[in-house]
Amino acid sequence: MNINSEDYYGDNRITTALLLAAGTGSRLFPLTQSLPKCLMLVNEKSMLDRLVIGLKQQGFKRLVIVTGFQENCIREFLGTKSGNITIEYIYNPFYRTTNNIYSLWMAREIINEPFILFESDIIFDTSLLDDMIIPDRIAVARMQPWMNGTTVTINQSKQVKSFQNVTSTHFNEISYKTVNIYSLSLSSWHAIVERLNKYISKGKVNCYYETVFAEMVVDGSLSLQAVSFDHKPWYEVDTIEDLAAAEKLFMQTNKTGIPDNIILQTSEISNQFTKKIKHTGTHKVAG
Repeated sequence: MNINSEDYYGDNRITTALLLAAGTGSRLFPLTQSLPKCLMLVNEKSMLDRLVIGLKQQGFKRLVIVTGFQENCIREFLGTKSGNITIEYIYNPFYRTTNNIYSLWMAREIINEPFILFESDIIFDTSLLDDMIIPDRIAVARMQPWMNGTTVTINQSKQVKSFQNVTSTHFNEISYKTVNIYSLSLSSWHAIVERLNKYISKGKVNCYYETVFAEMVVDGSLSLQAVSFDHKPWYEVDTIEDLAAAEKLFMQTNKTGIPDNIILQTSEISNQFTKKIKHTGTHKVAG
């Protein structure tokens, strides 16, 4: 579908993206000692490069990035324009002492249109955005052994019923991992900002924004339709082992999906990651 989806979805099609990229990527140290996580290479191409190329293929016009750690590297890498995409930056000076709830809150004034929210450690095939470019959707995948983090339960209409930690899933209910890609309508965003303001005003800056989403789903002020990423090419990169798994997945020429169980051996990490320590700040994104 890609660029032609503009004709299909018309005025409802989202063309703005928000990327949260302020964190230090501590679990990828020493690769992230002087480089933000989003500039880590996966088969000779950074995750940020892959995202921007994918956004261009999908017809996006605007990318807003919340930066923090080594923000100059991201600015030098992207500049303010890539093809038809205008790139804007918000600097979070408190990136070491706050969590993603604060970075999301910082975008409250600069974004006033529907958008897709991305985390900077997600790598995925561009085609997976085909079903995410209309508002109020959440990318999910049924839990597998290699996954961790926030999960959701969904009803028969594919609407999210609740958010929870992996350990708190209700018995006999299927858990779905959040892929950390959300599309939000303007009305949903305004409601989220109102709730974020309350958290920040109380000094709750170390929460995850999923805490806010969870509350809003329960009280009915936020409705999200689940889009399945099951057995499709995506990966969340938090550790060196994740980086190895992502390289293995995305080097496949026939990307039919992710195996149910990706088992990594230490030998798979090997010397291939020494190349990722080199400086990439002056390398420009593909035009």
